[in-house]
Amino acid sequence: MAFEGLTQRLQQAFGKVRGKGSLTEEDVKLVMREVRMALLEADVNYKVVKDFVKKATERCIGQETQSGLSTQQQVVKIVNEELTELMGGSNARLQYSSSPISVFMLCGLQGAGKTTMSAKLANWLKKDGKRPLLVGCDIYRPAAIKQLQVVGGQVGVPVYEHGTQDPVKTALEAVEYARQHQRDVVILDTAGRLHIDEALMEELHRICEAVHPSEILLTIDAMTGQDAVNVANTFNEKLEITGVILTKLDGTAKGGIVVAIAQELQVPVKFVGVGEQADDLMPFSAKEFVEALI
Repeated sequence: MAFEGLTQRLQQAFGKVRGKGSLTEEDVKLVMREVRMALLEADVNYKVVKDFVKKATERCIGQETQSGLSTQQQVVKIVNEELTELMGGSNARLQYSSSPISVFMLCGLQGAGKTTMSAKLANWLKKDGKRPLLVGCDIYRPAAIKQLQVVGGQVGVPVYEHGTQDPVKTALEAVEYARQHQRDVVILDTAGRLHIDEALMEELHRICEAVHPSEILLTIDAMTGQDAVNVANTFNEKLEITGVILTKLDGTAKGGIVVAIAQELQVPVKFVGVGEQADDLMPFSAKEFVEALI
């Protein structure tokens, strides 16, 4: 799982301060040393880790235990609260348009799982009472539209496509189609590249200008670690993304990417993919993510 080893490190450190009425500076440093190493091993930026440890240490040192809490529980509570804040704090919800139809544009590099994620998001929205429409805007990758039709069929969501015509025109037509067929959310599966290039960003920018999406969601493969931050920064500079969807956070992915996105991009993680099935998509909760670690 993400942050593999953090739980074990914390439990070992907490055990060394169990039963003490208050925490000395040395006690706290002992615990925070383990926290620091676990975060660094999870690919969290060194400066971010340094600032986190400093803040958490200041809260812990010399603090009397609160009523009903053991010393160990109080340290856990403080570390829990600080880690939750580090990962973005409060949950970020999808933003819907004030008009009858909301447009969500998914973007990202080729291979990040964008097409599959489009269907997973459509499935999640469908269960939430929405009537989504998937739109094939990737006219370059062989069989991309066919793949979208297959995964759309698996979740029972229709797919609008118009072959290899200009994706901007297809997006505009799809919004009109959704209006005529009582669909309230349009999900655009856009093209990706192996690397970011000007042609790709220009096309995505033209789509945004045409249909004004209420959400621009960047799909990132969590396995790519800190390299993904550079990609996310570029997309954010060009498109002003509104949220991130992380795929493959279920395996051995290092969770530092979550911290990097929250701290460096100041963009919320809105969903995480936790498996291969259509239902394996969860709204991201920093609090629940941290509680699973500690």
